Amino acid sequence: MKGRRNQLSLFRLTAHELHDLLVKKEISAQELSESIFSRIGSVEDRIAAYITLTKERAFECARAVDRQIQNGGETSPLSGIPIALKDNICTGGVRTTAASKMLADFIPPYSATVVKKLDATGAVVTGKTNMDEFAMGSSTENSAFFPTKNPWNLERAPGGSSGGSAAAVASGEAVCALGSDTGGSIRQPASFCGVVGMKPTYGAVSRYGVIAYASSFDQVGPITKDVTDCALMLNAICGHDPLDSMSLKSDVPDYTSHLVNGVRGLKIGVPEEYMSTEMDSGVRAAVEKAMAMFGSLGATVDYATLPHSSYALPVYYIIAPAEASSNMARFDGVRYGAGAGDAEDVIDLFIKTRSRGFGPEVKRRIMLGTYALSAGYYDAYYLKAQKVRTLIKEDFDRAFLKFDLLLSPTTPCTAFRFGEKTDDPYQMYLTDVYTAPANLAGIPAITIPCGFAEGMPVGLQLMGRHQGEATLLRAAYTFEQNTDYHKCFPEIG
Repeated sequence: MKGRRNQLSLFRLTAHELHDLLVKKEISAQELSESIFSRIGSVEDRIAAYITLTKERAFECARAVDRQIQNGGETSPLSGIPIALKDNICTGGVRTTAASKMLADFIPPYSATVVKKLDATGAVVTGKTNMDEFAMGSSTENSAFFPTKNPWNLERAPGGSSGGSAAAVASGEAVCALGSDTGGSIRQPASFCGVVGMKPTYGAVSRYGVIAYASSFDQVGPITKDVTDCALMLNAICGHDPLDSMSLKSDVPDYTSHLVNGVRGLKIGVPEEYMSTEMDSGVRAAVEKAMAMFGSLGATVDYATLPHSSYALPVYYIIAPAEASSNMARFDGVRYGAGAGDAEDVIDLFIKTRSRGFGPEVKRRIMLGTYALSAGYYDAYYLKAQKVRTLIKEDFDRAFLKFDLLLSPTTPCTAFRFGEKTDDPYQMYLTDVYTAPANLAGIPAITIPCGFAEGMPVGLQLMGRHQGEATLLRAAYTFEQNTDYHKCFPEIG
């Protein structure tokens, strides 16, 4: 095939570029998978994006796609495309660890709904990516196994908790990936790694088969090289699922139809509370440049107000740990989790299993959540936080009466060095200061590359109305078509 001479560079291409080559028979799905696994073999020892690789399954799926194409069968835009899955997404017959010792040998008997949806498209799953344990963290340093490195600088963190997925896409170890976003866990690592990441509207994507952290926040979403691939992934994974009680009952549009290069007439608000907080000067400069670009392209850019946004982070870190405390109760060594073989009785079993199975950050959040839910403190903390959450959502509702979307930095800083924030949890939590509010409100948000600061990528966040993904994709696509940041590729040393 014509593509053989280009096999080594296929990992640099987007899903839609690769799809065109596949349907024209210029490359095969087998060659594409070989290119990705060759790339994994070249850089994985330095990046450490994966916990588990599924090479044999991937090649089997790729060969099936090739047979389908050769026989003239219909293919989807994701047929034969190598996609990585965050390791809190259950895969039937394939180890799913949530990056925890507690589930080090857990093999689910079923696959998550999003995995079944991807399987139906003919996508090729490359493996399960590293993450912060049970998705609790912002740097992937909380993995029970090893930290993942940022492809732009191996001395820096890739972000978290979906750090493995973001690093895999940025480094060419996967074409696309799925992550989960509870307080920014897709957008923050995507920003740090210079790729596109989207948290869809809460309920737009099924959570069935996704190991729960905080159930009223968790949402699965795509991490991709560009906005077009993001739309293709959304087409594949969105839709009602009766197995998820919070799944939205609404039709899924063709998101690619909203990839229009034009924002004239759009009203874009910039939350003044976000821009008045401390952020790196390089991040501020890149975001202000993006604001000016949208204005030059015909959008109206003005300041918005979200008066309760300063409470978002403390509210998130009361409610999310409270929900985590409840969700983690199932990991007791009886129902789930590797039980302690030397336990003397049931109580001793619980204590030893959870003491040995959970890492420090998971224990910290369980204790925070249990305290917030305890008698005498429930009203003072959890109940009050839920009331403020409502106020935060109402702030967004009012802002969207005036604006079509909101614009902000994704993170206040670029990727930090390993160990820089691990001794101060509050400083680590602050990296989610701009992302957590969208989870509290249940609205969609996307991050796209918008520049560099001291050699590291800067992310631009766009937030939209409930089920307003189409407008976000239009704006993000327009920005992308008028810049080259998404075309930048890290040279891994």
